[in-house]
Amino acid sequence: MDAANAQDPMVPHRYRVAEVWEELDDVTTMSLLPVDGPPRPFKAGQFNMLYAYGVGEAAISISGDPAVPERLIHTTRNVGRVSAALTRLRAGDMLGVRGPFGSDWPVEDQKGRHMLFVAGGLGLAPLRGAVCQALANRLEYEEVSLLFGARSPDDLLYRSQVAEWGAFSGANVEVTVDMAARGWTGHVGVVTTRLERILGTSDPANVSVFICGPEIMMRFTAQDLTELGVPASRIWVSMERNMKCALGFCGHCQWGPDFVCKDGPVFRYDQIGKRLAIREI
Repeated sequence: MDAANAQDPMVPHRYRVAEVWEELDDVTTMSLLPVDGPPRPFKAGQFNMLYAYGVGEAAISISGDPAVPERLIHTTRNVGRVSAALTRLRAGDMLGVRGPFGSDWPVEDQKGRHMLFVAGGLGLAPLRGAVCQALANRLEYEEVSLLFGARSPDDLLYRSQVAEWGAFSGANVEVTVDMAARGWTGHVGVVTTRLERILGTSDPANVSVFICGPEIMMRFTAQDLTELGVPASRIWVSMERNMKCALGFCGHCQWGPDFVCKDGPVFRYDQIGKRLAIREI
């Protein structure tokens, strides 16, 4: 790839699939290695455009640790033509990558505070890098907590790593499901039912929250947190919208006055809370 194309955000870089993990029946995680030069640094919360040759490209959040940029991690659910092609890739296959793009989780700005991550379903994927970053610097935060909810035990993402975070990293981890199944001994209920418990004795004014999941889950979680005293300016949400170009040209991801690809996907709740409650946009 020549120097001009290397700097063009519309030109994908070639990556090779190193490993693939089957997370759920319709979800896979890929580890990618660069072919066209050194790895490109990224920040937790950003996304890449992944191009399946001959099929098309899709915006997928980066799920890897920002401290390990040479190991690009993406978790993808099979929900359409492009994502289906991506989930079929295996070790040794090639794909194109554009990015990284978008805003990031402001992890470093929350030092000294209780860092709370709230994830719903596949929403843990865009949060994973921020969780890794916070836990790598655990002593710089008052507390690091993760509240993770899914529809059922079979829908829980990154199960072994979530268990490790709770057992060995010093994080306070709570997992809950909407519907229990035979053998499930954990919590049952939506994530909002566990908010008071996971906040514990922390001063709500000293809590920072990163939320990712279905929009209805993020809306009610943010509303409940503000009622509990967490400042709206200390809550961030990730909006996973329909992105096609990643540069704000096509207009597919326009959300009110913002383009999610350029102004997001991470937004501060006090700036977009009213918009989040309007279903039509």
